[in-house]
Amino acid sequence: MSFGYQILGFGSFPSRGVPISATGGTIVTSGGFKYHTFTSSGTFAVSAGTGDIEVLMVAGGGGGGNDLFSAGRGAGGGGAGGLVDAQTIAASTFSKTVTIGAGGTATTVNGASASNGGNTTVTSLTTAVGGGNGGSHKSGGSGPLNRDDAGSGGSGGGGTNGRGSGTGTTDQGNSGGSNANNDDDPYGGGGGGGKVAAGAIGRNSGTGTGGAGSNVYSAWASATSTGDSGFFAGGGGGGGGQSGAQGTGGNGGGGNANNGAGSANTGGGGAGNDSSTSGSGGSGIVIFRYEV
Repeated sequence: MSFGYQILGFGSFPSRGVPISATGGTIVTSGGFKYHTFTSSGTFAVSAGTGDIEVLMVAGGGGGGNDLFSAGRGAGGGGAGGLVDAQTIAASTFSKTVTIGAGGTATTVNGASASNGGNTTVTSLTTAVGGGNGGSHKSGGSGPLNRDDAGSGGSGGGGTNGRGSGTGTTDQGNSGGSNANNDDDPYGGGGGGGKVAAGAIGRNSGTGTGGAGSNVYSAWASATSTGDSGFFAGGGGGGGGQSGAQGTGGNGGGGNANNGAGSANTGGGGAGNDSSTSGSGGSGIVIFRYEV
């Protein structure tokens, strides 16, 4: 009498990959993934395993511009650090150097310019480009030679009155906002660009808000307790304006005018200021993620 049993050969079982074993950064496990978070420079090393490792890279945000001219004209917000999407590494035995971009410096003295944010790099991957600095209105008068063009970068910095805004890097960010119309509407600094949106134009009636960052990596932010409510790479708010509201920073760590700094490890741009010290940019971040 046969009961119809069948013995399966070993080849009938599915093959299973080798779990990834890696070191470096702050390590947490959440939702079936392991995360390695770098908020400062270091080394990510894999000693065993198979499968894909996803990588989030954000550069440092640009410093905000400044206006110390007595007329109170506007200064631009810093652009967000570039955010590089959809990079993966095939696991093998390797070691990669991680360099976290610093936030751009603020303007602290009359006539000085802010600086761009620093690049974030991982060996053999696409560089995340630092955010552009916001444009400043320098001392000595209202002529164009006394104004500083905004910087270009991952996202561009916002412009001061009568001078250009910075441009963003393709697939990493957006342009900063300009001033509305040179000396005819000079008092609002443009907002810094963000990963998802350009900075808003600065006007007398209200300075430019910073461009929005990205929340595509909100699950990563939640698991690692990083980001700004799930966002990364927001532009800094523009400063200045004689009658309008000061510019707010974009979601993703952008600083709020007048002197708000970009949030650390978000790549947020620093805020512009119409009278004194502006905001510095937020530092960048790198996160590696793989299934466990």
